[in-house]
Amino acid sequence: MTYANTGRPSVAFVTLGCAKNEVDSANMAASLTQAGFDVVKDPEDASAVIVNTCSFIQSAAEESIEAILDAAGLKNVESGAPLIVSGCLPARYGAELEDELPEATAFLPCSKEDDIVAVVLHALGLACSPADVPGMPPLDAGEAAGCASAYVKISDGCDRFCSFCTIPFIRGRYHSFPAADVEAAVARHVAAGVREIVLIAQDTGRWGQDFADPSTLAALLSHLAETFLDTWFRVMYTEPVGVTDELLDVMATHENVCSYLDIPLQHVDAGILQAMNRSGSRAEFETLVARVRDRVPGVTLRTTLIAGFPGETEEAFEDLLDFVSEGHFDYVGVFPYSREEGTRAARLPGQIDEDEKIDRASRLRDVADAVCTARIAERVGQKAVVLVEGAEDDGQLFGRTQAQAPEVDGATYVGAGTVGDFLSVTIVDTLFYEMEGE
Repeated sequence: MTYANTGRPSVAFVTLGCAKNEVDSANMAASLTQAGFDVVKDPEDASAVIVNTCSFIQSAAEESIEAILDAAGLKNVESGAPLIVSGCLPARYGAELEDELPEATAFLPCSKEDDIVAVVLHALGLACSPADVPGMPPLDAGEAAGCASAYVKISDGCDRFCSFCTIPFIRGRYHSFPAADVEAAVARHVAAGVREIVLIAQDTGRWGQDFADPSTLAALLSHLAETFLDTWFRVMYTEPVGVTDELLDVMATHENVCSYLDIPLQHVDAGILQAMNRSGSRAEFETLVARVRDRVPGVTLRTTLIAGFPGETEEAFEDLLDFVSEGHFDYVGVFPYSREEGTRAARLPGQIDEDEKIDRASRLRDVADAVCTARIAERVGQKAVVLVEGAEDDGQLFGRTQAQAPEVDGATYVGAGTVGDFLSVTIVDTLFYEMEGE
C-alpha cells in the first residue's frame, strides 16, 4: 500500500466533465481530508485513485472509460491501490458498468458521494479513519488553494426532462440547497482568498422554488452580493424562464454581480423545441434578449445550441444560422446532437446522419465565431476590471473581466498584478476570443 510522506494514506482525483463535477470532487476531497487522508495531485503517488466521471453524452462516457482504463494501468493501481469510479457513469449504467469494468474496486454514483470516506476506508481495508489512529501525524491546515475563482453548487438534479438529456436519470429530481449551506460554502472560499464565486446548477433559475417557504435566485444572489461586498458573483446555466426581471434588477444594481448570463436556448425553431420537450421560439427569444439588454446595459450573453436534432429540416437549420448571424449573443457554444440511449429523442423519427450533424455543427460554429469575435473586437477602447488569475509559462499574466466566464470565454492579458488582484484596464486589442488590457 502506498502512503504519503506524512504517514497518512492518500487519495488522488481524476475529474472529467463539467464544473459541477469539479465541485463534487472538491467536496469529496474535503470529506477525505477531514477524515485524515492526504489528497495528492499525482495519481501515481496515491494510496487510492478516484476517477469522477461524466456520461452526459456518449463521447463523454467514452472519455470517462478511457480515463478509468488509463488509471487502471498506473503502477500503484496495478500493485494494489484501489481504483474507485464515481459520478455520472455509475449513476447512469449501474450494475452493467460493474460487469464491464472489473478493473475498478468500487463504484460510487452521484447520489452516494457523501459515502466517499466509508468507500475509501473499505477499499483500503482500514478499520477507521486515519484521523482516529493514535500517533498519526496531525493534519496540516495547508495554504489557500491560490485560485482566484471557485464554483459553488446551489442545487442538484433536474425536473425538465428535455427529450435529449440524461441528467434527470443520472442526478435525480431537482432539489435546491439551503441558502445557509450555499452561504457557508461561499464563506469558506472567500476565507481562502477566492475573489469570484460562480454559482452553478443544472438549472440555476429554479433555485428556491422547491422550498416549503419558496425563495428565488434573485434573493439569494442579492443577499450574497451584500454580504461579500469584495467578491464577484457570477451565475451560469439559467434557463430562459428563469431570467426574471427581479434577477436582472439584481445584476443591474450590484456592481459585484457580473452582468453576465448563460442562457441555454438549444434551438430557435418552435417545432424542434417542442420535440426537445422545451418551450420558446425565435420571436420569443429575440424578445427575451431585447428585455435583458434593456434592463442590464452592457450585459454579456452566452448560449448553447444543438445542431442536427431529429427532424431538423434544412429550413429549420437555416433559420438557426440566421438567428445566430444577427449577433444576439456574445458567446455561443455549439454541439452536434448526440443520440443517447434511453432518451425519448433517441426514438424520434427523422434521425440525421452523423456526418450531416457534424457538418451542420461546423457551419453553425463558423457563423458563431465570425459574429462573436466581431462583438469582442468592439470592446477595444472600453474600460474594464480584470481579475488576475495566473501567468503563462513565459510569465505573461492573464485574468478575466466580468464579460468572461471561467474556462469558456477566453482570457484578458495584462502587464502587472498578482493572482487575486482586481485591475482597472483599458482593452487595447483582441485576438479571436482573447483580449489585451493596459
